[in-house]
Amino acid sequence: MIRTTNVRDGFIDTENVRCVTEETYKKWTRRLIPKRGDVILTREAPLGKVGKIRSDDQIFLGQRLYHFRTNPQKLDADFLLYALLYDDLQGQIRGYGSGATVEHMRLEDVPCLEIYLPELLTQRKIAAILSAYDELIENNLRRIKILEEMAQNLYREWFVKFRFPGHEQARFVDSPLGMIPEGWEAKAVTTSIAVNPKVRVPKNGEKPFVSMGLLANNSMLICEVETRTGNSGSKFQNTDTLFARITPCLENGKTGYVQFLSNDKAVAFGSTEFIVLRSLSLSPEFVYLLARSSEFRDNAIKSMSGATGRQRVSEKCFDNFVIAHPDQDTLSKFTIHIAPIFQQSFILAKKNISLRRTRDMLLPRLISGEVDVSELDIAIPEEAVA
Repeated sequence: MIRTTNVRDGFIDTENVRCVTEETYKKWTRRLIPKRGDVILTREAPLGKVGKIRSDDQIFLGQRLYHFRTNPQKLDADFLLYALLYDDLQGQIRGYGSGATVEHMRLEDVPCLEIYLPELLTQRKIAAILSAYDELIENNLRRIKILEEMAQNLYREWFVKFRFPGHEQARFVDSPLGMIPEGWEAKAVTTSIAVNPKVRVPKNGEKPFVSMGLLANNSMLICEVETRTGNSGSKFQNTDTLFARITPCLENGKTGYVQFLSNDKAVAFGSTEFIVLRSLSLSPEFVYLLARSSEFRDNAIKSMSGATGRQRVSEKCFDNFVIAHPDQDTLSKFTIHIAPIFQQSFILAKKNISLRRTRDMLLPRLISGEVDVSELDIAIPEEAVA
């Protein structure tokens, strides 16, 4: 199910979604099934976000979304996407917006939007230039996903299945957790990880701020960080893990790894609903991957209390969560393997930010006709011509 939160910057996130039964899917798509190439506009919460369906996944649209499917002989779908991202149409959308508390656009107002429409070949040339950036972004996103899966698989192999290098020769001994490698210890997680360590943030001036919305359900990355004044909320530094403590964010998997600060002494702050986890005797990467594990998350979920819909994790739950603490030699070898994966993910994320900025700089000049591409020899993708 695609919701408004899944639509952003020309893309639709099909990873961090809620799923439904086949019966519900058929009910919601009996009139029209969304497919690759369709363009989606959010009508509320937030208003005016645009994205294009770029996968062949079975999806349906939640409420407050408007669904465009173009006639390819009159309007190129990619050109429509970028036109909707352009200031002119964004201004029209905001002009139709209303509502005292939540800005929204009425369904019947969407067809009233007016678009500047050059000839079809020019549309396709403009779309080809801008979509080249989005294709690079999409490719980087796929690589980031693979790197995240590699990191989690490596963690499970070494520390859940105990298939670390040399495990064939290792001797296993009994422990409260069962059989674990000799030299490892069964220890409460709070002896190895600091929970909400004390960090000071200056009151004056702007500092990096991380809201809950910046954490992904299935990725370590924290991108496009805000800046805010004040210092109330959770405080953290590079290599800390941010773990959502409130429902439904915890159940959805919101967890992030901090690596965006300029240096290791810099401090940021964020949502009060984060639990900050910092390595004491493990590696920072180990802590993040442990926080992603179903065992760690289930333990936290069981401790939740409070009113329905606003339940929170009790920090005391970590006191009784026991892990097999590896020996330092194994941890050091793991860090050598895992640290480059974390670094490469962050590098790719920064490249995507740069690509988006360049695309957004070109977009108004191309869509408005300020830059004339009609005479340029630009390769048009075959599917755009078909």
